[in-house]
Amino acid sequence: MMSSSEIPGGGSSTLLPLDLALSSGIHIGSMVKTKHMEQFIYKVRSDGVNIINMLKIMERIQIAAKFLVRYTPSDVYVVSSRVHARKPILKFCEVTGFKPIVGRFLPGTFTNPSLATYVEPKVVLVVDPRADEQAVIEASKVGIPVVSLVDTDNSLSNVDLAIPCNNKGRKALAMVFWLLAREVLKAGGILSSSEDLKIPVKEFEEEV
Repeated sequence: MMSSSEIPGGGSSTLLPLDLALSSGIHIGSMVKTKHMEQFIYKVRSDGVNIINMLKIMERIQIAAKFLVRYTPSDVYVVSSRVHARKPILKFCEVTGFKPIVGRFLPGTFTNPSLATYVEPKVVLVVDPRADEQAVIEASKVGIPVVSLVDTDNSLSNVDLAIPCNNKGRKALAMVFWLLAREVLKAGGILSSSEDLKIPVKEFEEEV
């Protein structure tokens, strides 16, 4: 277990108690790092795992929340093909009013008006720019801003706003979407700056 001194942004400057952040694994990256992601990495553990700077995670969640509330909720689409992201996204969208696209992303969803699945988002949030590459490519083609969770092994190509974090773990994804939901509600004036989200993080977590 790391102490607060080992995590930049630990303690009172984070959006949640440090022990909760650590237990979710939100800061645990992969053993691979790209040039794009070096700016977000705090250290490399002895086993080769890259540790993401906790302060940067929290800062980017707040920045993303303030950006997303500039749009009508029904114009914000949240996309992921990852199994562990399904429940976090559905709960996140239930809380915020955003629109979910979970499971397989059908080609043409953002670009082909003749498809029954066609939608016209104003902004797209994806869980992984590699796993959700089709959605990122289509959004970029038609000029839709892309917000993305990004792990240490991701590229930022076609990503307009990156949220560095563990975007693969079940508990980490629940924590990220719980935090983002809370900050969206605060940025939108639905919660005060001192209020917490009444829904427990567990309700955002995909069951094993």
